[in-house]
Amino acid sequence: MIKKIIAADNTETFLNEIAGESYHPMNGVIEEILNKYIAPAKIAEKSKTGKLKILDFCFGLGYNSAMAVDAALKENPSCKIVVIGLEEDMEIIKRIQEVNPPIKAYNIYKKLNLFNLVVHEDNLKIKVIIGDGKEKIKDLKTNSFDAVFFDPFSPINFPEMWDIKVFREACRIMKNDAILATYTSSELVRKNMAVAGLFWNESPNRGRKGPGTFAKKWI
Repeated sequence: MIKKIIAADNTETFLNEIAGESYHPMNGVIEEILNKYIAPAKIAEKSKTGKLKILDFCFGLGYNSAMAVDAALKENPSCKIVVIGLEEDMEIIKRIQEVNPPIKAYNIYKKLNLFNLVVHEDNLKIKVIIGDGKEKIKDLKTNSFDAVFFDPFSPINFPEMWDIKVFREACRIMKNDAILATYTSSELVRKNMAVAGLFWNESPNRGRKGPGTFAKKWI
């Protein structure tokens, strides 16, 4: 079902054989996260406020938000950070114990398991909610997140995860200055974002083929 693979930058990830997709790009995990999530979402800048709340939509192994924690604490070691992860596949949560990415905060993430989905250590709180992200996002508080990392499998194979309704929910839970970041440059995804009330732009063309996308609310 899930097979460990090694990306070109020697970072461990997994291939989901049912989905037919890997959780991270084979040509490099770390660079993509930095350039398509951390930088566009302005994590270092937002950490200066002293508080940061991140939604990790399709949490997977948690690499995206873990690197955000590193970036935030490097800029502001006293920043209080809350990460909410939405993940349907319990199998990938189990695999957190099997990987050792070059991410300092991941030592805390490795305390997560199916019997312990909430970890609170120092200024960091991580909570993983198991279930269909399309539904679970509806339970999150309006105007409460500073950043949304949107990382489902591809819109070609899983278009329902990139639906207008999902982006409307993402828009709803974002603060007015929040940023949503994702790896895809799909025209349909960008159109759905716009219809949902998000103004999009391109992130750097690195990592996976093509540039990523980041978006803010129309206000």
